[in-house]
Amino acid sequence: MLENSCAITSPNRSLAVSYFQALTGMLSTPGKFFEDLPEDVRFSRPLTFLLISALFFAGASLTCVGDNHLVMGAVYFTNAVVMSFITAGISYLIITMTMRRKVPFVRLFAVFSFAAGVTLLASWIPLFVWITEPWKWILIGIGLVRVCRLGWIQSVLVAATTVFIVLLLFWSIAPVIAFTRGLLG
Repeated sequence: MLENSCAITSPNRSLAVSYFQALTGMLSTPGKFFEDLPEDVRFSRPLTFLLISALFFAGASLTCVGDNHLVMGAVYFTNAVVMSFITAGISYLIITMTMRRKVPFVRLFAVFSFAAGVTLLASWIPLFVWITEPWKWILIGIGLVRVCRLGWIQSVLVAATTVFIVLLLFWSIAPVIAFTRGLLG
């Protein structure tokens, strides 16, 4: 009998099997994968999926870096993981403040982690960001509809507002980053 691809990892199932089942579910039928997420999903499964994908992304990205491999690998890895927390947090605030909906943060984090994790596997390729970023946000939209029970219009508005706020955040800290780079180098 085939196991549900979204079943919570049991102690008897290896980490690799759980990872590849989630990856297969996200690549083949993301809507069904998100629908099958348990109501009481824990941080461990989406975080583990994200960490493994981020590790692959950081390692693969180093093929495009000339030097400072250790530093750049750490930066790539940290960015991949932290951005899922930031974007999920911003979306959580948007949903709770403007829509007055109560969605557990862990469910929202699961949507962002699985969507980011699957796209990280191709994001390291130069210029693929033009494909993987829209794909990630489409997956997030599907997840918002299937996991958080938002309508399609609400899902698009949450995703668009989250992207806009993240862009404003980076635009506002760009001078600090430029100043810091000037001091370091």
